[in-house]
Amino acid sequence: MKRPYLGILGLLLGIATTAVVASAALAQPVLPQGDAKSAGMSTARLAILDAGIQAEIDKGTVAGVVVAVARHGHVVHNKAYGYADLATHKPMRKDDLFRLYSMTKAVASVALLTLYEQGRFQLNDPLELYIPSFKNLKVYAGKDANGNVILEDMKRKPTVLDAFRHTLGLASGVGQHAVDTIYREHGLTMGSLDSLSQEMQKIGEVPLRYQPGEQWVYGLGHDVQAYLVEYFSGMPYAEYLQKVIFTPLGMKDTMFGVPPAFADRFATLYNVNKDGALQPQQTEGYARYTTHAFATLSLSGSTGDYLKFAQMLLNKGELDGVRILGRKTVEMMGRNWLPPNIASINSNDRSTGWGLGVSVVIDDLAYGHLGSTGAFGWSGAATTFFTVDPAEDMAYVIMAQKMPTDGNIRNKIENLIYQALVK
Repeated sequence: MKRPYLGILGLLLGIATTAVVASAALAQPVLPQGDAKSAGMSTARLAILDAGIQAEIDKGTVAGVVVAVARHGHVVHNKAYGYADLATHKPMRKDDLFRLYSMTKAVASVALLTLYEQGRFQLNDPLELYIPSFKNLKVYAGKDANGNVILEDMKRKPTVLDAFRHTLGLASGVGQHAVDTIYREHGLTMGSLDSLSQEMQKIGEVPLRYQPGEQWVYGLGHDVQAYLVEYFSGMPYAEYLQKVIFTPLGMKDTMFGVPPAFADRFATLYNVNKDGALQPQQTEGYARYTTHAFATLSLSGSTGDYLKFAQMLLNKGELDGVRILGRKTVEMMGRNWLPPNIASINSNDRSTGWGLGVSVVIDDLAYGHLGSTGAFGWSGAATTFFTVDPAEDMAYVIMAQKMPTDGNIRNKIENLIYQALVK
């Protein structure tokens, strides 16, 4: 893998980063516990949150849930509900581990932004400067009368910004679009890829699904970000995350995949059967990511660990004296970066834009339930969610293990969190 020549500036930046990380590793930040009433939240209304979650567990909607809420810099509500495993009635614990799936993505974006702050690249840089397989890509333009794929030239070169905001032209490989089928035929799926470098090479073998910048399609752009982390840092992606984010923030319970040594701490993952009932997933497909680090998915962790990450973003890049990003960078991350031709990431409303690796509420009225304009975060495929709400000085993490993600559960719990705000 070729690296850009950074000279003395790069050396100095590397030394500075190492010094900051070494200092941060000793700090081991903690989130202080606080009183809900002092933080402007009603304890009586938080009891409504408790009852609402328990009602969903009693109905069999989910097996168990962990919720952690921080306001004004203090954890004011952190509870586990229901079961980590239904068959054994093992109670859910606050420190249980969860497969984060796409909540991995925001971590990748923060990692790449730490390198952006060092001047390693600009957002409008063409990706082909760093990933040769992005040169001369073709774009899918339908099929002819004989069913043959029609390809056209790119109208412009895809950029690093496109990789951040899902406007790159990539598909996900799991949908029903013709390009998703082509991805699967080329082994361009998380279940078969061995490395980020292999993934970048395979991207050069398939067409883009759409012209860069013309659509928002949830694809593999975060893996492009993770590869860039490796390119600019000269480190394996997993090592960079550990050194620059997890160790400094004291995220001791964040890891890749399902390591055997931690398996008994993981909540059971449930699918929904044809009758609508929960059934445990038969095979542990997430285990492969223990040794295969990606950014589309692969991280696991506890609710408390991810709340540290969310609180760091709410604090504009700092937690308990440890700074990961600068204030302006986090503000930039949480802005809507979609171009004017893309009104929202939702086809049926104009509520939600996309920042640098996170969704952003751009119209709280169109959002359809309680929330704030400017709040940002993202979810995971196994019913996990996080939100950073600068307007309310609040961050929260919701963890369950139900596939596919249950948006109704998210909306209900979010409403129950917000209704508890009284000041």
